[in-house]
Amino acid sequence: MTISALLHGLRILILAILCVGAASHANRNATAAFAANLLQESMSWMDMYYDAEVGYLYSLDAAALTHETRASAWYAAGLFARNEGDDVEQAARIVRNVIDGQHRNVSSQWFGDYQIYPEEPTVGTKQYPPKIYNSWDPNWRGFVGTTFVLILEEFSHLVPYDLEKYILESLYNTSIGDSYRVGGVDGDNLYPAYSNPSIMRAFVSGWVGRRLNDSNMTSAGETDAREVINLFTRANTLSEFNSGTYAGVSLFALTLWAKYLPESSLMGKYGASMIQNTWASLGSLYNANLKNVAGPWDRSYGYDMNRYLSILALQIWTLVGKKNAPINAKPYAMGHKDDFAIGPLIAIIAPFHNTLIENTTYNALLAFPGTHNVSTSAFSPPYDTYPRNITAWLSANLTIGAESFSENVIGGPSINSKSFNPAVVQWARKDGSVGWLTLHAQVKQLVAVAGKQMLDLTYPSGNDRSTFCFLVSTNGRMGKRDVASWADVEGLDVTVNGTVNMDYTVTFNGLVGGAGDTINDFEFWNFTYRMPAGSTEKPRVLLQFELSES
Repeated sequence: MTISALLHGLRILILAILCVGAASHANRNATAAFAANLLQESMSWMDMYYDAEVGYLYSLDAAALTHETRASAWYAAGLFARNEGDDVEQAARIVRNVIDGQHRNVSSQWFGDYQIYPEEPTVGTKQYPPKIYNSWDPNWRGFVGTTFVLILEEFSHLVPYDLEKYILESLYNTSIGDSYRVGGVDGDNLYPAYSNPSIMRAFVSGWVGRRLNDSNMTSAGETDAREVINLFTRANTLSEFNSGTYAGVSLFALTLWAKYLPESSLMGKYGASMIQNTWASLGSLYNANLKNVAGPWDRSYGYDMNRYLSILALQIWTLVGKKNAPINAKPYAMGHKDDFAIGPLIAIIAPFHNTLIENTTYNALLAFPGTHNVSTSAFSPPYDTYPRNITAWLSANLTIGAESFSENVIGGPSINSKSFNPAVVQWARKDGSVGWLTLHAQVKQLVAVAGKQMLDLTYPSGNDRSTFCFLVSTNGRMGKRDVASWADVEGLDVTVNGTVNMDYTVTFNGLVGGAGDTINDFEFWNFTYRMPAGSTEKPRVLLQFELSES
């Protein structure tokens, strides 16, 4: 499929939807060019990393000319889609290489998984012991497996027969290996609430089972899907709530449910509605003026979508165009840039996926609809003792979002305080950039309420040693370089009340110095409030906000 063919196909499908009133012809038809543009740009970037002598992409982190497996598989799908010159020959070569490196020890926990990179030692040896999410990553079964299914579904006419058999064998092994995963066993965390890999596992197992007439594998996929669906339909939200990266992965995998599985499958039955409801949630929290989804964020690799590359932003690119999406003109210069490599997959499924987005959501991606509140919830057992209650207040140039929770871990369901952002504020600055503030996760319980120009936070199990740490963005290019108080924060006036001591401290975490390291490559000022010594009151902070010109 050439880029022009992809463009033609996009137009046909979108026009068909337009005939039943999905949206205006002028706006929706433009998404065809947007998807083709994403395919072209992401492929052109990866072309620079392709090692034709080896048949792999070099590491996108430029790690001393080593190569990378997952991005290579994504690139191969893009080569099949582009289909120019020797693209198909190179794509087939890459796929063979990736499968050649698949782990084949049936008794190992990582059976059916794929190498992180081809130069690595053998996982499980004395010198290279197995460490989940390090020397081997179980989620790569899902990332590579879904890519292989996509290749067979979309480009089977380009795949040689012997390679097709090799891919199916690989998919069978990866499905068997994924069945080894049980949350809480052997260090694995794959519970149904771990949305993105759960959705991918259910799909690959269900698809492979049907393709190879393996009823046990088909049934396993349906069982996994039912558990994900039961959690989702409780409030029509993903358990892995509001993540710029992983909501994007979940939407990708749900599109595979809806497109490639029959109505007789739970995945074929529920996939489309789950996509619509997920986008409705994201759209209600999206501020087109700031080009950001308001908090809270369960898992985030940054604090401003204009500065780190999110998979969700790539999907927004295909809907409203790169210029209107949270994407820098040079995506490869953004934080977490490696995820640009999934661009071809997002572009390939855009013709189907984008027809499922409702008008209200689509319009919210282009223009902020006006000041409003959002109230919803999400649930991630076994970490949550009750569903996380989510509130948000959005205005034209200021958004505030937070979630109350009671959990058995610190750092949210991903157990990562660097990615879990339970309370977030974002605002527009006069230079057009976005300021942000986030509560650093330090406790297992939080009562949080976001409302009109306010954020109310309480630690119900806190004590006189409790602290509230607010990570605050550095100022814009024309703002103050040094920050000693709230008065130095550009674009926002902050008033603080509560039971904490009002004598706060401010420290800096920078790229090359300060009190500590950056988080996800973002520099920040740390405003820390402490409780008075000997206090018996519950730790509470009430922040009130006004936009300012300074």
